[in-house]
Amino acid sequence: MEKRILGTNGLEVSALGFGCMGLSFGYGLATGAAAGVALIRAAFERGVTFFDTAEAYGPGVNEELLGEAVAPFRDQVVIATKFGFLRGLPFEGVDSRPENIRAVTEASLKRLKTDRIDLLYQHRVDPNVPMEDVAGAVKELIAAGKVKHFGLSEAGVDSIRRAHAVQPVTALQSEYSLWWRDPETTVLPVLEELGIGFVPFSPLGKGFLTGKIDESTQFDSSDFRNIVPRFSPEARKANQGFVERIGKIAARKNVTPAQLALAWLLAQKPWIVPIPGTTKLHRLEENLGGATTVLTDGDLGEIGDALASLPVQGGRYPPQLQSLVGR
Repeated sequence: MEKRILGTNGLEVSALGFGCMGLSFGYGLATGAAAGVALIRAAFERGVTFFDTAEAYGPGVNEELLGEAVAPFRDQVVIATKFGFLRGLPFEGVDSRPENIRAVTEASLKRLKTDRIDLLYQHRVDPNVPMEDVAGAVKELIAAGKVKHFGLSEAGVDSIRRAHAVQPVTALQSEYSLWWRDPETTVLPVLEELGIGFVPFSPLGKGFLTGKIDESTQFDSSDFRNIVPRFSPEARKANQGFVERIGKIAARKNVTPAQLALAWLLAQKPWIVPIPGTTKLHRLEENLGGATTVLTDGDLGEIGDALASLPVQGGRYPPQLQSLVGR
């Protein structure tokens, strides 16, 4: 697979990474450990070298799963994980006190069965802890050899600049896809200015851009999408025209909607590395086909016209979670 560089310090990763969250958190019943390990190893065998996890996915369970999976080839992959939620629980609030950053990092190292974390993100900005203190704590971990690169997740422009002034930020991770394009207006220009890579999560719109979800789809009771306004039955019905338009463009290209969505992201900037996740081998293989899908200027123009004419309906997050992003 093609490689890309995140940041100015030469962090090389596969053009598509693998988001591990859904193997144990957020999208219904957890995948069995053996199946999760097998899928991560299958991704590596197919050229993926960038794997994303977090303390909060489980909590801890996802890191343990990834650590076991990549142990045989640890030195050939880049592991990204995250700190910043109180007790590792997203609905409990945030905690980026330096002492907590250090404690979480030590625990993550153990769960991941590794002596260093390649990319350590602050999961959400903590308004009670100055960004300079957060970046300073990670800078100390980098100096100690326990962390290689610093990242932020869902941070706003001011936080990015303040962090970067203390410890260079290698990557920002935020949601970005055909149906969530807010980063284009303010964040992407700053990342380009500062030489920071961008790692879009939910690049397939939490599954909606695959064309496999409609207003009648029933999610498991533990599925995060049950509380997302954009996934209400009414919003799904309203957004079907958007997906159908993308599907028609994909069909003319002889690719799937998921492949088109990933190829579109890759075409935006050479320092963008999406991290789609899945629990199924055939979906993994489908997603990886997005890395070899070539979009012409005409294709990109047609997709742009579709995006402009079909605005997406429904909020991205419920209010409690929306308040945590863009700080």
